[in-house]
Amino acid sequence: MSTQQKVVIITGASQGIGAALVRGYRDRNYRVIANARSIRPSADADILAVPGDVSLPETAERIVREGLDRFGRIDSLVNNAGVFLSRPFTEFTQEDYAHNMGVNVAGFFHVTQRAAAEMLKQGSGHIVSITTSLVDQPIAGMPAALASLTKGALNAVTKSLAMEFAQSGVRVNAVSPGIIKTPMHPAETHAALAGLHPVNRMGEVRDIVDAVLYLESACFVTGEILHVDGGQNAGRW
Repeated sequence: MSTQQKVVIITGASQGIGAALVRGYRDRNYRVIANARSIRPSADADILAVPGDVSLPETAERIVREGLDRFGRIDSLVNNAGVFLSRPFTEFTQEDYAHNMGVNVAGFFHVTQRAAAEMLKQGSGHIVSITTSLVDQPIAGMPAALASLTKGALNAVTKSLAMEFAQSGVRVNAVSPGIIKTPMHPAETHAALAGLHPVNRMGEVRDIVDAVLYLESACFVTGEILHVDGGQNAGRW
């Protein structure tokens, strides 16, 4: 099999933004290594489904190994898998902490470390992480300390790795969304959630896909935290 076609790893790829990212990259003729806990095999020969918990190092090892065995290269990684839980800080449990740190931070670390090693060998690559604009612009009435703790870490490491890899041909960026209209938000909550954005609407899944694909082709952009949040990051409203 030819290894000239570019290959992307997408975590959290079974539904919502992740599934749309798979379609978006396939539209650009990328081969896709798609991971989620219970992702099903694809009929598309250019999509390799690798089920497993992204917070575990053995899952990351399988994602990269099976991807290389199937497609021969890794060009991009989208760290899309993530969890979000809003509750008062003093009410978070040890289980909440472990789950958020596991998926949002360990999941980033294990996959990114292994994928980056392959990108550095070939002298090119792109890493994108999905964070949240709540890191920079907390909203009164929406307590989200664990999101800020974990996704804030991703914003910081994005800039750190962008500098570390700057002369290697590997770029590192992040997309920082507002609240996106996905099945996790019931229709009856949409009006209230829309009001949490200065433009008075929720984001669409396509908004995030477009942002990731823009960064994919923006060869002079690295270390960028691209806010796709309806103006949340611009200030108070």
